[in-house]
Amino acid sequence: QVQLVESGGGLVQAGGSLRLSCVASGRTFNNYAMGWFRQAPGKEREFVAAISWSGGTTYYADSVKGRFTISRDNAKNTVYLQMNSLQPEDTAVYYCAADSLFGATTLRNDYWGQGTQVTVSS
Repeated sequence: QVQLVESGGGLVQAGGSLRLSCVASGRTFNNYAMGWFRQAPGKEREFVAAISWSGGTTYYADSVKGRFTISRDNAKNTVYLQMNSLQPEDTAVYYCAADSLFGATTLRNDYWGQGTQVTVSS
């Protein structure tokens, strides 16, 4: 089992920044690719960003490319999502996920966190 706990969400004005963190406990963190997903009210959960187990490869949804950066610190069992130039359409609950098969780029992940709310006001 892997437990994932997100933090860092909050309320921010459009154009602002937030950094989300996800701390993992349980099985070996660097066995897993890690991803961030989000779900806005009334919408399906969608992929945001993912990072390979080594941190050497990253993937982003087109909607966040150039604004969001995913990174990981395997010594701290933590994955981060730096979000800049936030817009109201980024408002959602953001979830951290760990995956051993599909690179954490799909919804078929082994483990999920509980989510952290990000609200961007206009």
